[in-house]
Amino acid sequence: MSENILSLLKNNGANGAATSNVGNFGEKAAANYLRKRGFEIVASNFRIPIGRNRKGVQVTGEIDIIALEGETICFIEVKTRTSDDFASPLAAVDLRKQRQILRTARAYRKTFGLLKSKYRFDVVSVVLNGKKAPKIEFIKNFWDEERFKKKAWQDEFRD
Repeated sequence: MSENILSLLKNNGANGAATSNVGNFGEKAAANYLRKRGFEIVASNFRIPIGRNRKGVQVTGEIDIIALEGETICFIEVKTRTSDDFASPLAAVDLRKQRQILRTARAYRKTFGLLKSKYRFDVVSVVLNGKKAPKIEFIKNFWDEERFKKKAWQDEFRD
C-alpha cells in the first residue's frame, strides 16, 4: 500500500491532479476501513443541488461517503493529507463545510424519503505517512445538527 501512496504523490505533474489523487486514495482507504468495521457503503461522492448562493448561482453539495451502521445513516466527510505536521486534517471540517454537508444530507434524506431515519455526521481523517501505512482516524458524531438550528427570538419585553 505504501508504494501506491508514493506513486500517487510522485507521478503527477499538475498540483491539482496530485491533490485529487491524494483525496481519491484517502476516500478509498476510508471506505475500506469502514467496511472492515461493519459499515455498509451506500454511496460515495454523492452530489445534489442544495440551493442558490447570494448571487443566485446553483450550489451543489457533496458527501464523500454515505454508509449504514446498523439502522443509522452515516454521512461521512473524508479529509486526506500527506502530512499532519502543520495541522490535523480535521481542522478542514470547519463550520462552513459542516453546514454544506448538513444541507446535502437533508436533501439526500428528503429525496429518498428518509426524514425520520436515524442519522449522524462522522469524519475520517487519513494521513499518508510516506512509506508507512496511512494513519486513519474515525470520529463518530463529529458534529450534530443542533448547532445550526436557529434559536427562536425571545421577546425580552414581554411581561
